[in-house]
Amino acid sequence: MPAFSTIRLILCGLGAAALLAVTVVDADARRGGSFGSRGSKTYTAPPATQTAPNAASPINRTATQPQAAPRAGAPGAAAGGMFSRGGFMGGMLAGFLGAGLLGLLFGSGFLSGLSSFAGVLGLLIQIVLIVLVVRLLLAWWQRRQQGAYATAAGPALRDNQAPGQAQRPAYGGGSGATLLGQAESIDLTPADFDVFEQRLKDVNAAFSAEDIAKLRSLATPEIVGYFSEELSDNASRGLVNTVSDVKLEQGDLAEAWREGDAEYATVAMRYTSVDYTTQRATGQIVDGDKTPFERTELWTFRRSRGGEWLLSAIQES
Repeated sequence: MPAFSTIRLILCGLGAAALLAVTVVDADARRGGSFGSRGSKTYTAPPATQTAPNAASPINRTATQPQAAPRAGAPGAAAGGMFSRGGFMGGMLAGFLGAGLLGLLFGSGFLSGLSSFAGVLGLLIQIVLIVLVVRLLLAWWQRRQQGAYATAAGPALRDNQAPGQAQRPAYGGGSGATLLGQAESIDLTPADFDVFEQRLKDVNAAFSAEDIAKLRSLATPEIVGYFSEELSDNASRGLVNTVSDVKLEQGDLAEAWREGDAEYATVAMRYTSVDYTTQRATGQIVDGDKTPFERTELWTFRRSRGGEWLLSAIQES
């Protein structure tokens, strides 16, 4: 009995940790994860860079239809992994673990339909194996979708060489500029990188100030819609999300291309910011703190030829 009690406590701890993981994912998913549009590349992972060597989270909210994107991945894949909010598997496993945890605490046994600890252990092993297989398959798919590496790096975007000044990997079957049969690679200038760095600061500042009019001058209507939705949700709950002291630590270009009259550029940016949520009425902090926090994201910008760059997608890395 003492040994079984110890095992029961360990399983309770594992269940509580899993439930806590679900809560943490929800709390850290600021701005709703990965969203927006990257033209024909919406369902294709951006190339890895020195700033963002890990695969970017698939875009889980977009106005771009899968049929319009070649080599489309699974459009329903949600950022955040197995336990991400809104995912069917995450909800099922969270409920499963919660039910098991309550069963242990109230003495009815973990999933009381099981007749022995051996059955419990066998079930847990099966769950672990299923999770590992799914993670391996997802990692394999992301690597397959991932293009050639972009190796430009520096302390700030403006310090990068313009793509036309450095040797870049060829896409497709030759040294031409076509990407995936639709997109044509383009060269950027240092001035473009300056704009991207400034957009990082301005977008966060406008979001923090709940300034929708300013956001319309910085982002596409689709992105503004997602921001507006989150700000409205905060307002309905009496919350304010403050983002300040945004500082770019490192950034580099993942890819830049043209589709018809539209030009796109995806840049990886590692930056620090102060990010916290307060109650609107009292100013009391309910999430986050005033300590600078570092995150890495891939921002895609879009412009009409000769126009201004507008934020069109954000992906977590």
